[in-house]
Amino acid sequence: MTISFDLNTNIYRPLNQVFSFVATPENDFQWQYGTLTSTQISEGEIGIGTVFRSVGHFMGHRIESIYEVTEFEPNKSYGFKSRSGPMDSHTVYTFEVIGGSTKINIFTRISPGELLKPDNVAMEKKVKKQYRENLALLKGILEADRVVNT
Repeated sequence: MTISFDLNTNIYRPLNQVFSFVATPENDFQWQYGTLTSTQISEGEIGIGTVFRSVGHFMGHRIESIYEVTEFEPNKSYGFKSRSGPMDSHTVYTFEVIGGSTKINIFTRISPGELLKPDNVAMEKKVKKQYRENLALLKGILEADRVVNT
C-alpha cells in the first residue's frame, strides 16, 4: 500500500520565515502531530545530504526514523526521504509568494509497510487528515507569531 497526496495552505507570514521554520527539523515537534523530537545528526548547515533523526508516534506505533534531505533550495523547496525506520517515505515542501502570503505545498508518498493493513482506505484518509491538521497547526503557530526557534 502506498499513500500519496498533495496539500497546500497560505500562511500570512514572510516567505523566509515560513521556509526557515519548516526546514529546521528541531521545530517539527511544534507542528507535526505525533512528533516527539527531531534532531539533525549530521554536521554543518542544513542542505542536501543533511541527516536527521525523528522519534514519534504514527497510527498508534512508536517509531524512530532517520531521514536525509534530498531537496534544499532556500525559500523554494525542502524535501527529505526516509533512510531507516518502519516506513518508506518521501516528502517535498515547495514555497511561493502569493499576494501577501506564503503558499506552502506538500507532496508526500508513504509506504507504511507492516504498520498499516494493505488497501485500508479509511487509514489512508486518516493519514491525509493528520497532514492537513499539521498544516493548519503550522499556519496557526506562524500567523500568531508564537514561533519558538530552537
